[in-house]
Amino acid sequence: MDINVSSFITREPPVFDSVAAERRHRLERLAGVCRVFGRFGFSEGLLGHVTVRDPEDPALLWANPIGVSFRRIKVSDLVQVNHSGDVLVGNRPVNLVGLLLHSALHEARPEVMAVCHAHSLHGKAWSSLGRLLDPITQDACVLFEQQALIREPRVSQSRAEAAQFAAAFGTHRVAIQVGHGLFSTGLTVEEAAWWFICMERACQVQMMVEPVGAPELWPADRARALVRALGSPGFGWLSFQTLWDEIVESDPDLFN
Repeated sequence: MDINVSSFITREPPVFDSVAAERRHRLERLAGVCRVFGRFGFSEGLLGHVTVRDPEDPALLWANPIGVSFRRIKVSDLVQVNHSGDVLVGNRPVNLVGLLLHSALHEARPEVMAVCHAHSLHGKAWSSLGRLLDPITQDACVLFEQQALIREPRVSQSRAEAAQFAAAFGTHRVAIQVGHGLFSTGLTVEEAAWWFICMERACQVQMMVEPVGAPELWPADRARALVRALGSPGFGWLSFQTLWDEIVESDPDLFN
């Protein structure tokens, strides 16, 4: 029997009366996601990138610039780029290698609004094993059959290699690139961020458990039921709102 989560739905994504209002909303949430990632320790030097489509022209992307810590990102720091990496709005550069991968995913997946990648500690460690995460906890079950494992390319330095990466990602929600780390997608930037956080925690838990013994797996039918109940785009968006509320209270300067 599937879990009924209708009683959990206390908030819904907003509806906008103008493109400008929707763009401002997306930029605020993008900055908020970066702040949350920074708080969780996902910021590492010049690495890590989050992209979201522009609401007026979906072929254009908004992204965090290179060289600014996730913990310090503000709305005014964000830049608009095309798929070639040209900065159209803003005055800071972007990570062109990272943008190659994000751009390829956005081009291959019109439904994907946002993509997250960061060099999180447990995600990097788990990626070196070349394995998908197992459904060993209720939280990890949300990722069951939602993951891609990408062995090649290890590093994408051309549009052809980035297209190969996107093809290996396929229609999955999240991916593990061997020896690199985690990637997540979503219909909103908040949803994409939530799946990334879920993956990072699942990596951490599985690496804690396996040295002790072989963990029991959830039965496939029950794992799929949890995907249906707790793995929807709406539930992912809603789950992130608790983190959004915290970061808004503690980091009001992100709106600057």
